[in-house]
Amino acid sequence: MKNFFTTNTWLKLASLFLATGLWFLVMLSGRSEIAMDIPITFTNIPPKLEVVDYPEMINICIEGQERLLKYLKPDEISAVLDISEARAGRSFYTLSRDNIKLPKSFLITSINPETISLKIEPQLKKAVSVRPHVVGSPEKGFVIVEIKVEPESVMLEGPESTIAKIKTIKTEPLDINGINRSLIYKANLNLSDPHIKKNIDKVEVNISVEKINKETP
Repeated sequence: MKNFFTTNTWLKLASLFLATGLWFLVMLSGRSEIAMDIPITFTNIPPKLEVVDYPEMINICIEGQERLLKYLKPDEISAVLDISEARAGRSFYTLSRDNIKLPKSFLITSINPETISLKIEPQLKKAVSVRPHVVGSPEKGFVIVEIKVEPESVMLEGPESTIAKIKTIKTEPLDINGINRSLIYKANLNLSDPHIKKNIDKVEVNISVEKINKETP
């Protein structure tokens, strides 16, 4: 056994280095890298606060076996940031590989940008009036005599700077072109901002139409 370690030492070392090199070559062969844009999601947002200004996407580079990268789906990757300690105002957070969730067989080689800026605001809740958006005109000889909306107002909740600017909210367009009788519409509210919550999605719009009476001479 002693002779095994003491004879042909350089030959054995050379064989070891060669085997190690071949192992690394096998491991690295067939590897590739791709760049991908992924969304950022926030967890543990403090109560009564809203994240209003932030980069919606970041770019990451992923390294792995080429055959596996081909089947990597976007929904398998996400960037998650815990902001439980956030306060109202402008904050900066540094992203690391720990913030990126992806299968273990892949390696994150870069994150861009690594530091992101968030603007966080207090929430504001207030009631605003609903205004029907009527398009067109009744049939000739008919006239609109009254438009009622039920309920007349909706409760909105969202970032303070956004909610404070909203005075009224419109319904979706209601086409009344050519109508000759009173109608009731179930109308959606025209509000697409994802940061704003509302207590109802639809209102009832009652449009009363009457025929014009012409006096005979």
